[in-house]
Amino acid sequence: MKIEQIYTGCLAQGAYYITSENEAAIIDPLREVKPYLERLEKDKVKLKCILETHFHADFVSGHLDLSKKTDAPIVFGPTAKPDFEAIIAEDNQIFEIGKVKIKVLHTPGHTLESSTFLLIDEDGKETAIFSGDTLFLGDVGRPDLAQKAGEITEKDLAGMLYESLQTKILPLDDSITVYPAHGAGSACGKNMQKETVDTLGNQKRTNYALNQPDKESFINEVLGGLTAPPKYFGMNVAMNKGGYESFDQVLKKGNNPLSVEDFETAAEETGALILDTRSAAVFHKGFVPKSINIGIKGDFAPWVGAMIVDVQQPILLVSDIGTEEEAITRLSRVGFDNVLGYLDGSFDAWKNSGKETDEIKRISVEEFASEYSESAKVVDVRKETEYEAEHVNEAYSKPLAYINDWVNSLDNSEHFYIHCAGGYRSMIAASILQSRGYRNFTEVDGGFNAIKKTEKFPLSNFVCQSKTL
Repeated sequence: MKIEQIYTGCLAQGAYYITSENEAAIIDPLREVKPYLERLEKDKVKLKCILETHFHADFVSGHLDLSKKTDAPIVFGPTAKPDFEAIIAEDNQIFEIGKVKIKVLHTPGHTLESSTFLLIDEDGKETAIFSGDTLFLGDVGRPDLAQKAGEITEKDLAGMLYESLQTKILPLDDSITVYPAHGAGSACGKNMQKETVDTLGNQKRTNYALNQPDKESFINEVLGGLTAPPKYFGMNVAMNKGGYESFDQVLKKGNNPLSVEDFETAAEETGALILDTRSAAVFHKGFVPKSINIGIKGDFAPWVGAMIVDVQQPILLVSDIGTEEEAITRLSRVGFDNVLGYLDGSFDAWKNSGKETDEIKRISVEEFASEYSESAKVVDVRKETEYEAEHVNEAYSKPLAYINDWVNSLDNSEHFYIHCAGGYRSMIAASILQSRGYRNFTEVDGGFNAIKKTEKFPLSNFVCQSKTL
């Protein structure tokens, strides 16, 4: 028996590849299935089944493409109602993979169909659980994503999750290995550990959600402090449940080099969003006007989902030469399949053609220190929790995730400085602001990490709740 965790850092997502004898199972595969096919061929094993812990909200699974290419059936837990052929397992149903068995444990709460898969080894010993979004390391799945107006509330789901954990997970032996679907950085939980594998016994001791005295306390603690989920989540659920275009076709369509003239024409005729995936350090020096910068070397796909939201939005890419296919692939992981092509020759081709370009004013933290005064307006686009821990005194907390909610409160006649932790998120914000006509600001390179090191700024832990722009 072999278990391989295939972890994708930018999504904080774990897929799992299990083999025994000449058979295999794959749990929660990513959108692009080539790596799995290569593993199956290398190991000379047949894919017996594709197991889905639930209808994922934060990424598009590769279950459909993988099933079509291998003829392996897709398996969901009880109550799932996909719009395609799949096995809807019963609670406690067992699937045999070579000499091992996988037992389906229906664990509703994160979603109604959520299931945990219990691995039983060759000797009949319960060895591991693949817990999906039911149990994370340090947390549990958020119960606010599968609400149904007038039918099921987040409190109802949290109560279901409590019962699932109490009756299906906690009775299992402490020695069992926990393989969750996500780790730290995922928006599917609020308190996840950086580790991606642990024992159930350690989680029983350290996970706050597993140590609540009663159901009511569990519900209050699990629901407390949740921020609004990214708005693209519902669209990903719909794709995972209803189906989607083959990744091969998505890649073929998007991997389309466009000349400067064709790129400009496509942008004008289709209303496509120009997405520049180069680094912030390069982007700010020159870019195609109205481009949005989300650097590929970062949490690219989740920020695309959070900022662009509509997975049907036509997109034109400006990327470093050689990274175009990677960008298309990572966009598809969160359902953005409508890439029309990319600028052949990247931004240099645009600039060398004599077309109009734009820039964003970025300064070093030393320059910021020399310009700063108590009357300066500072906009901090980090998460609320980062801001509350420490921030520049009198800075405004305006998280990037909610930029569409606060952008209209800006006074374009009054200059402000904008920063995040290191410069990745603040450049996203800066590009969005500038694309909408806000230009009276300066972005700070290095963000709060650099600001804190200078010891030249007044820092405060106090949050003035009434402070607004």
